Amino acid sequence: MGNSTGKNERRGITNFASRRDGASLIDVVISLGIVALLFGAIFLVYFSIVDATSNISARTAASRALAEQIETIRNLPFESVGVAGGAPSGVLPATKNVTVGNFNFVIAYTVRNIDDPFDGTIGGTPNDTSPADYKLVELRITCPTCPRFSPLSFTSTVAPKSLESSSSTGSLFINVFNAAGTPLSGAMVHVINTSTTPTIDLTDTTNNNGMLQLVGVPTSTQSYRVDVSKSGYSTDKTYPAGDPGNPNPIKTHATVAGGLVTGISFAIDATAQLTVKSSDAHCNALSNKNFSFQGGKLIGTSPDVLKFSTSSTTGASGAVSFTGLEWDTYTFSLTAASTDLLGTIPLSPLIVNPGSSNDFRFVAGSQTPDSLMVSAINAGNGAGIQGATVTLSKSGFSETRTTGISTVTHTDWSGGGYSSKDAGIDVDGPPGTIKLFANASSTYSTTTTSWLISNTIDVGSSTATYYTLHWNPASQPPQTGAGSAKFQVAANNDGATWNFVGPDSTSGTYYTATSSLFDFNNNRYMRYKVFLSTADENTTPSIDDVSVEFYSVCVPPAQVYFSGLSTGTYDITVSAPSYNSATSSVSVGSGWQSETVQLTPL
Repeated sequence: MGNSTGKNERRGITNFASRRDGASLIDVVISLGIVALLFGAIFLVYFSIVDATSNISARTAASRALAEQIETIRNLPFESVGVAGGAPSGVLPATKNVTVGNFNFVIAYTVRNIDDPFDGTIGGTPNDTSPADYKLVELRITCPTCPRFSPLSFTSTVAPKSLESSSSTGSLFINVFNAAGTPLSGAMVHVINTSTTPTIDLTDTTNNNGMLQLVGVPTSTQSYRVDVSKSGYSTDKTYPAGDPGNPNPIKTHATVAGGLVTGISFAIDATAQLTVKSSDAHCNALSNKNFSFQGGKLIGTSPDVLKFSTSSTTGASGAVSFTGLEWDTYTFSLTAASTDLLGTIPLSPLIVNPGSSNDFRFVAGSQTPDSLMVSAINAGNGAGIQGATVTLSKSGFSETRTTGISTVTHTDWSGGGYSSKDAGIDVDGPPGTIKLFANASSTYSTTTTSWLISNTIDVGSSTATYYTLHWNPASQPPQTGAGSAKFQVAANNDGATWNFVGPDSTSGTYYTATSSLFDFNNNRYMRYKVFLSTADENTTPSIDDVSVEFYSVCVPPAQVYFSGLSTGTYDITVSAPSYNSATSSVSVGSGWQSETVQLTPL
């Protein structure tokens, strides 16, 4: 017992010592953490102080540099206070590098003549014939190598020592506004005149009223070139008269006459984006289709010179994008060889607004010898009309189509042109017809119903609208019996789930005549299943073609396309709900051509 007690006591002492060692280790870790945080805080504070001290030193040096430059300017003759190449012109540089201590600064100079209203303004009442009353001098200093240095600016005025005298100079007032006619501040204005001595080459910005006023500039005839721009905006400028590419510009280089104000205005706004695509009506991309498009704005007349015109191609992906596009009304033309235009989405011309993102699609197909595209247009607003019925006719010919509806037509299932079928269906004798397979005695089974499932119809969009299913011949020989040719339809968005149903959306009913397919809307993929049977062993039902009418995002909403025409004069009749019908005639010759018919609202 005594020994046992002694062992327990020693064990207790040992455990207590272990607990003390463990507690000491935790204390050390916590203490080290506190010390690390403390020194980290001291480190941050130290470097913040160093950074602030450095920044204060830089700003102090910058202030000294500005003060020295201002003092230099004050000691210049009044006539010399100006920027070389500016208006007024003088001996000051546009920018200057200055070193103070360990700091390297860049100083930008701006000098403007000011027409003070105290003694009247040029062109005003009273008219100030010497409008350059004093000069406004602005210096802005930056430090490219200094971290977190905020630029400093200093503005002062400089006036002549004596009374102003009459001047032979003039003034150039430049007004900049946006597409809505609102004055645009902060627009960059670049003015160049190489005919003056010294040459003028200055860049400045418009004020809050969208105006840059250059007072007291040398007189010159059609020699002041003005370019206006702003980051993310379109550009506008003047043009020289008599240039071979633009002999009669609408906006010539400006003229400044003595004692007068020349005012010139420019319009710029945020640029837009445009993506041009080429595809078929099922949204399958058509690659490398050549096209051209042009804006409606002119920079010259007699002859007209467009501000924007270009040619391009839709590339391997069937799409090409343009950025930095000016707001305008753009007209598009498909110039691809061996290709017919079936329509466009939206209609051309396309209005592009400032800062907008736009899509334009050419819907095209293979070239046919003689074809016609007809557009149905609202005569009141120029908008396209979807759902307009267009009939093209001449002696011995009449064909009707509806704008905004495309048709998929299957006419040949031979050579495996189907998804699946049973042994009772014959698609090869002759090709182009679905019929029952004849047995060795050249008769047909009267006890079975055979079937064929079509290949997948892909309309290119999960938002598609389906209209009708129809087939030819619409009626079968009477001896085959009622319902000898009937259909079911399946549609989905995964291209894999095919549940064939009839008009009541169950597998127990069938389409036996041209039928509406609205129940299948908002599905991209579709298949039909044709069932054939006969009550007469000597007669088979047959199907020569099957058509599905639909609308999707790649179907031109306001245009129809007629192909395989013969040359001659055709009558066009167009009608639509809520519109008066309209007629037109067109002479169809060789190749593709288009015709637009305008309908007036009721």
